[in-house]
Amino acid sequence: MTLKPLILSLALIAVACTKAPEPPSNPPKPKTEAPSGMVLLPVAQSTGGAGQAESGIAWQKGDVDAAFAAAKTANKPVFLYWGAVWCPPCNQVKATIFNREDFIERSRYFIPVYIDGDSPGAQQLGSRFKVSGYPTMILFSADGREITRLPGEVDAEQYMRLLTMGMNSARPVKDTLAAALSSDSASTARPAGARLSPEDWRMLAYYSWDTDEQQLMSKDKVASTLERLARSCPPEQRDTAARLDLRALAAAATTKGAKPHDDKLASERITRVLSDSRMAREDFDLVTNYAGEIAGYVTPPKSRQREELAKVWSTALARLAADPTLSTADRLTAVQAQVALARLDAPKTAGSDAPKSALPDALIKEVREQVSRADRETSDPYARQSVISAAAELLTEAGLLDESDTLLKAELKRSHSPYYFMLGLASNAKKRGDKVAALDWYEKAYAAADGPATRLQWGASYVNALIELAPQDSARIEKATLSVIGDIEATPATFYGRSQRSLDRIGKKLVAWNKDQQHGASLTRIRAQMASVCAKLPSGDPARTSCDQVLGGRKDMKA
Repeated sequence: MTLKPLILSLALIAVACTKAPEPPSNPPKPKTEAPSGMVLLPVAQSTGGAGQAESGIAWQKGDVDAAFAAAKTANKPVFLYWGAVWCPPCNQVKATIFNREDFIERSRYFIPVYIDGDSPGAQQLGSRFKVSGYPTMILFSADGREITRLPGEVDAEQYMRLLTMGMNSARPVKDTLAAALSSDSASTARPAGARLSPEDWRMLAYYSWDTDEQQLMSKDKVASTLERLARSCPPEQRDTAARLDLRALAAAATTKGAKPHDDKLASERITRVLSDSRMAREDFDLVTNYAGEIAGYVTPPKSRQREELAKVWSTALARLAADPTLSTADRLTAVQAQVALARLDAPKTAGSDAPKSALPDALIKEVREQVSRADRETSDPYARQSVISAAAELLTEAGLLDESDTLLKAELKRSHSPYYFMLGLASNAKKRGDKVAALDWYEKAYAAADGPATRLQWGASYVNALIELAPQDSARIEKATLSVIGDIEATPATFYGRSQRSLDRIGKKLVAWNKDQQHGASLTRIRAQMASVCAKLPSGDPARTSCDQVLGGRKDMKA
């Protein structure tokens, strides 16, 4: 699915240099060993239909260190998948990649490790491997070095090429990036990056920048680095340079504080990609995920340039929405991008994010038809978790809140994780200004949530919503917070990753809630219960310090 990896509440980074070789007639088999000790495989193309996912993959789910030791002994790479049961993009990966025959065949030549975010010690492992957003997929060499992070938002065929190239790679992408950016001592005219292979450039262009977690560089350097890579990519690799350029623009457009400006050259480069159906299809993830952000960044508001770029972009999106080679969820995302472009200069209703103006009738019709088709044709339970999420969000963005509600409520009976969709219902109620209904759905979602990290996350959403929508209801806020604290597993492994951030969000909100000292009694009782949890942790353990600071209002709490 073309969604950015989730870091929830509810909302949660190419074009190829060269064509991959044709698929072999037989299943891929190991050939020789690369210098890094990785198994070399041919780049294959084969299809895998929908159906039950993961059926032939020997996932290692317990002792991760044992899995890495086994990989070293067997001289196999490690494929680490970090996900969650409820996560729509994770379910999309299961429905479109993990059930493919070629992926299952590939899995015989690496050690597949699955870390579910709710499994024991998972959040501590998440911190160790620097993973946060679901899903994150990392390929390690047999000796434990991180080779690359794989993008779950590209289509399955492209994913399999990247996986194979990663398995064949002799060096981590971090080293490839350093080589691409380094100066050539033998020539001041051409960077050392020009000596990289087309596959090296492809790995950089398709690297999962969205789940990098600042492993390659700090967030504030991503846009400028990608722009530099786009300029350094050899001219004969035009498609890859174009993808790097789009990625750079997406990173710049989504940087905090980014402001619209008139960048005619960028608009021209984007138009060339959008006008080429092959290139737009290759880069569909960027074209659909960042349409509104990029178009709104490189053109001035209400300008002719913006109108012209939006028109070209919408035409490309219409082709993608009608493309049967894309997944259902991706086609829905293409329509949602059309909605984003149509809303780009729409005035907002006072005190709300909702636009005043309605969408064109033709676009509303397209939204309804695509949602109806998606609901009707999607039966696979993994795919539905992703598809219905995308469909409901599309209806919401189109202003069809009642229809979004109807879709979500119907899915509560079918979904293996209905609590995820309850947050959608809460969000819709909030958009209507119905605080009572919104809080009711937040509460139901928390009550239904399953798994320690998930319950903490959903509980934090409920408490935060109470503080925002009913700050005067001290009794309900106190009761909800005490319930969340009561769910906490008093073990050091709890105070890491997403679980720690959920607790920090609650703490930050509560401290702000009591800034006028009107809720001191409630906060005192809440702190006392939190202290009882912290007291069960080993003295001197870093987790004890983290626990003690949850309600202290420390400045570095993450929102």
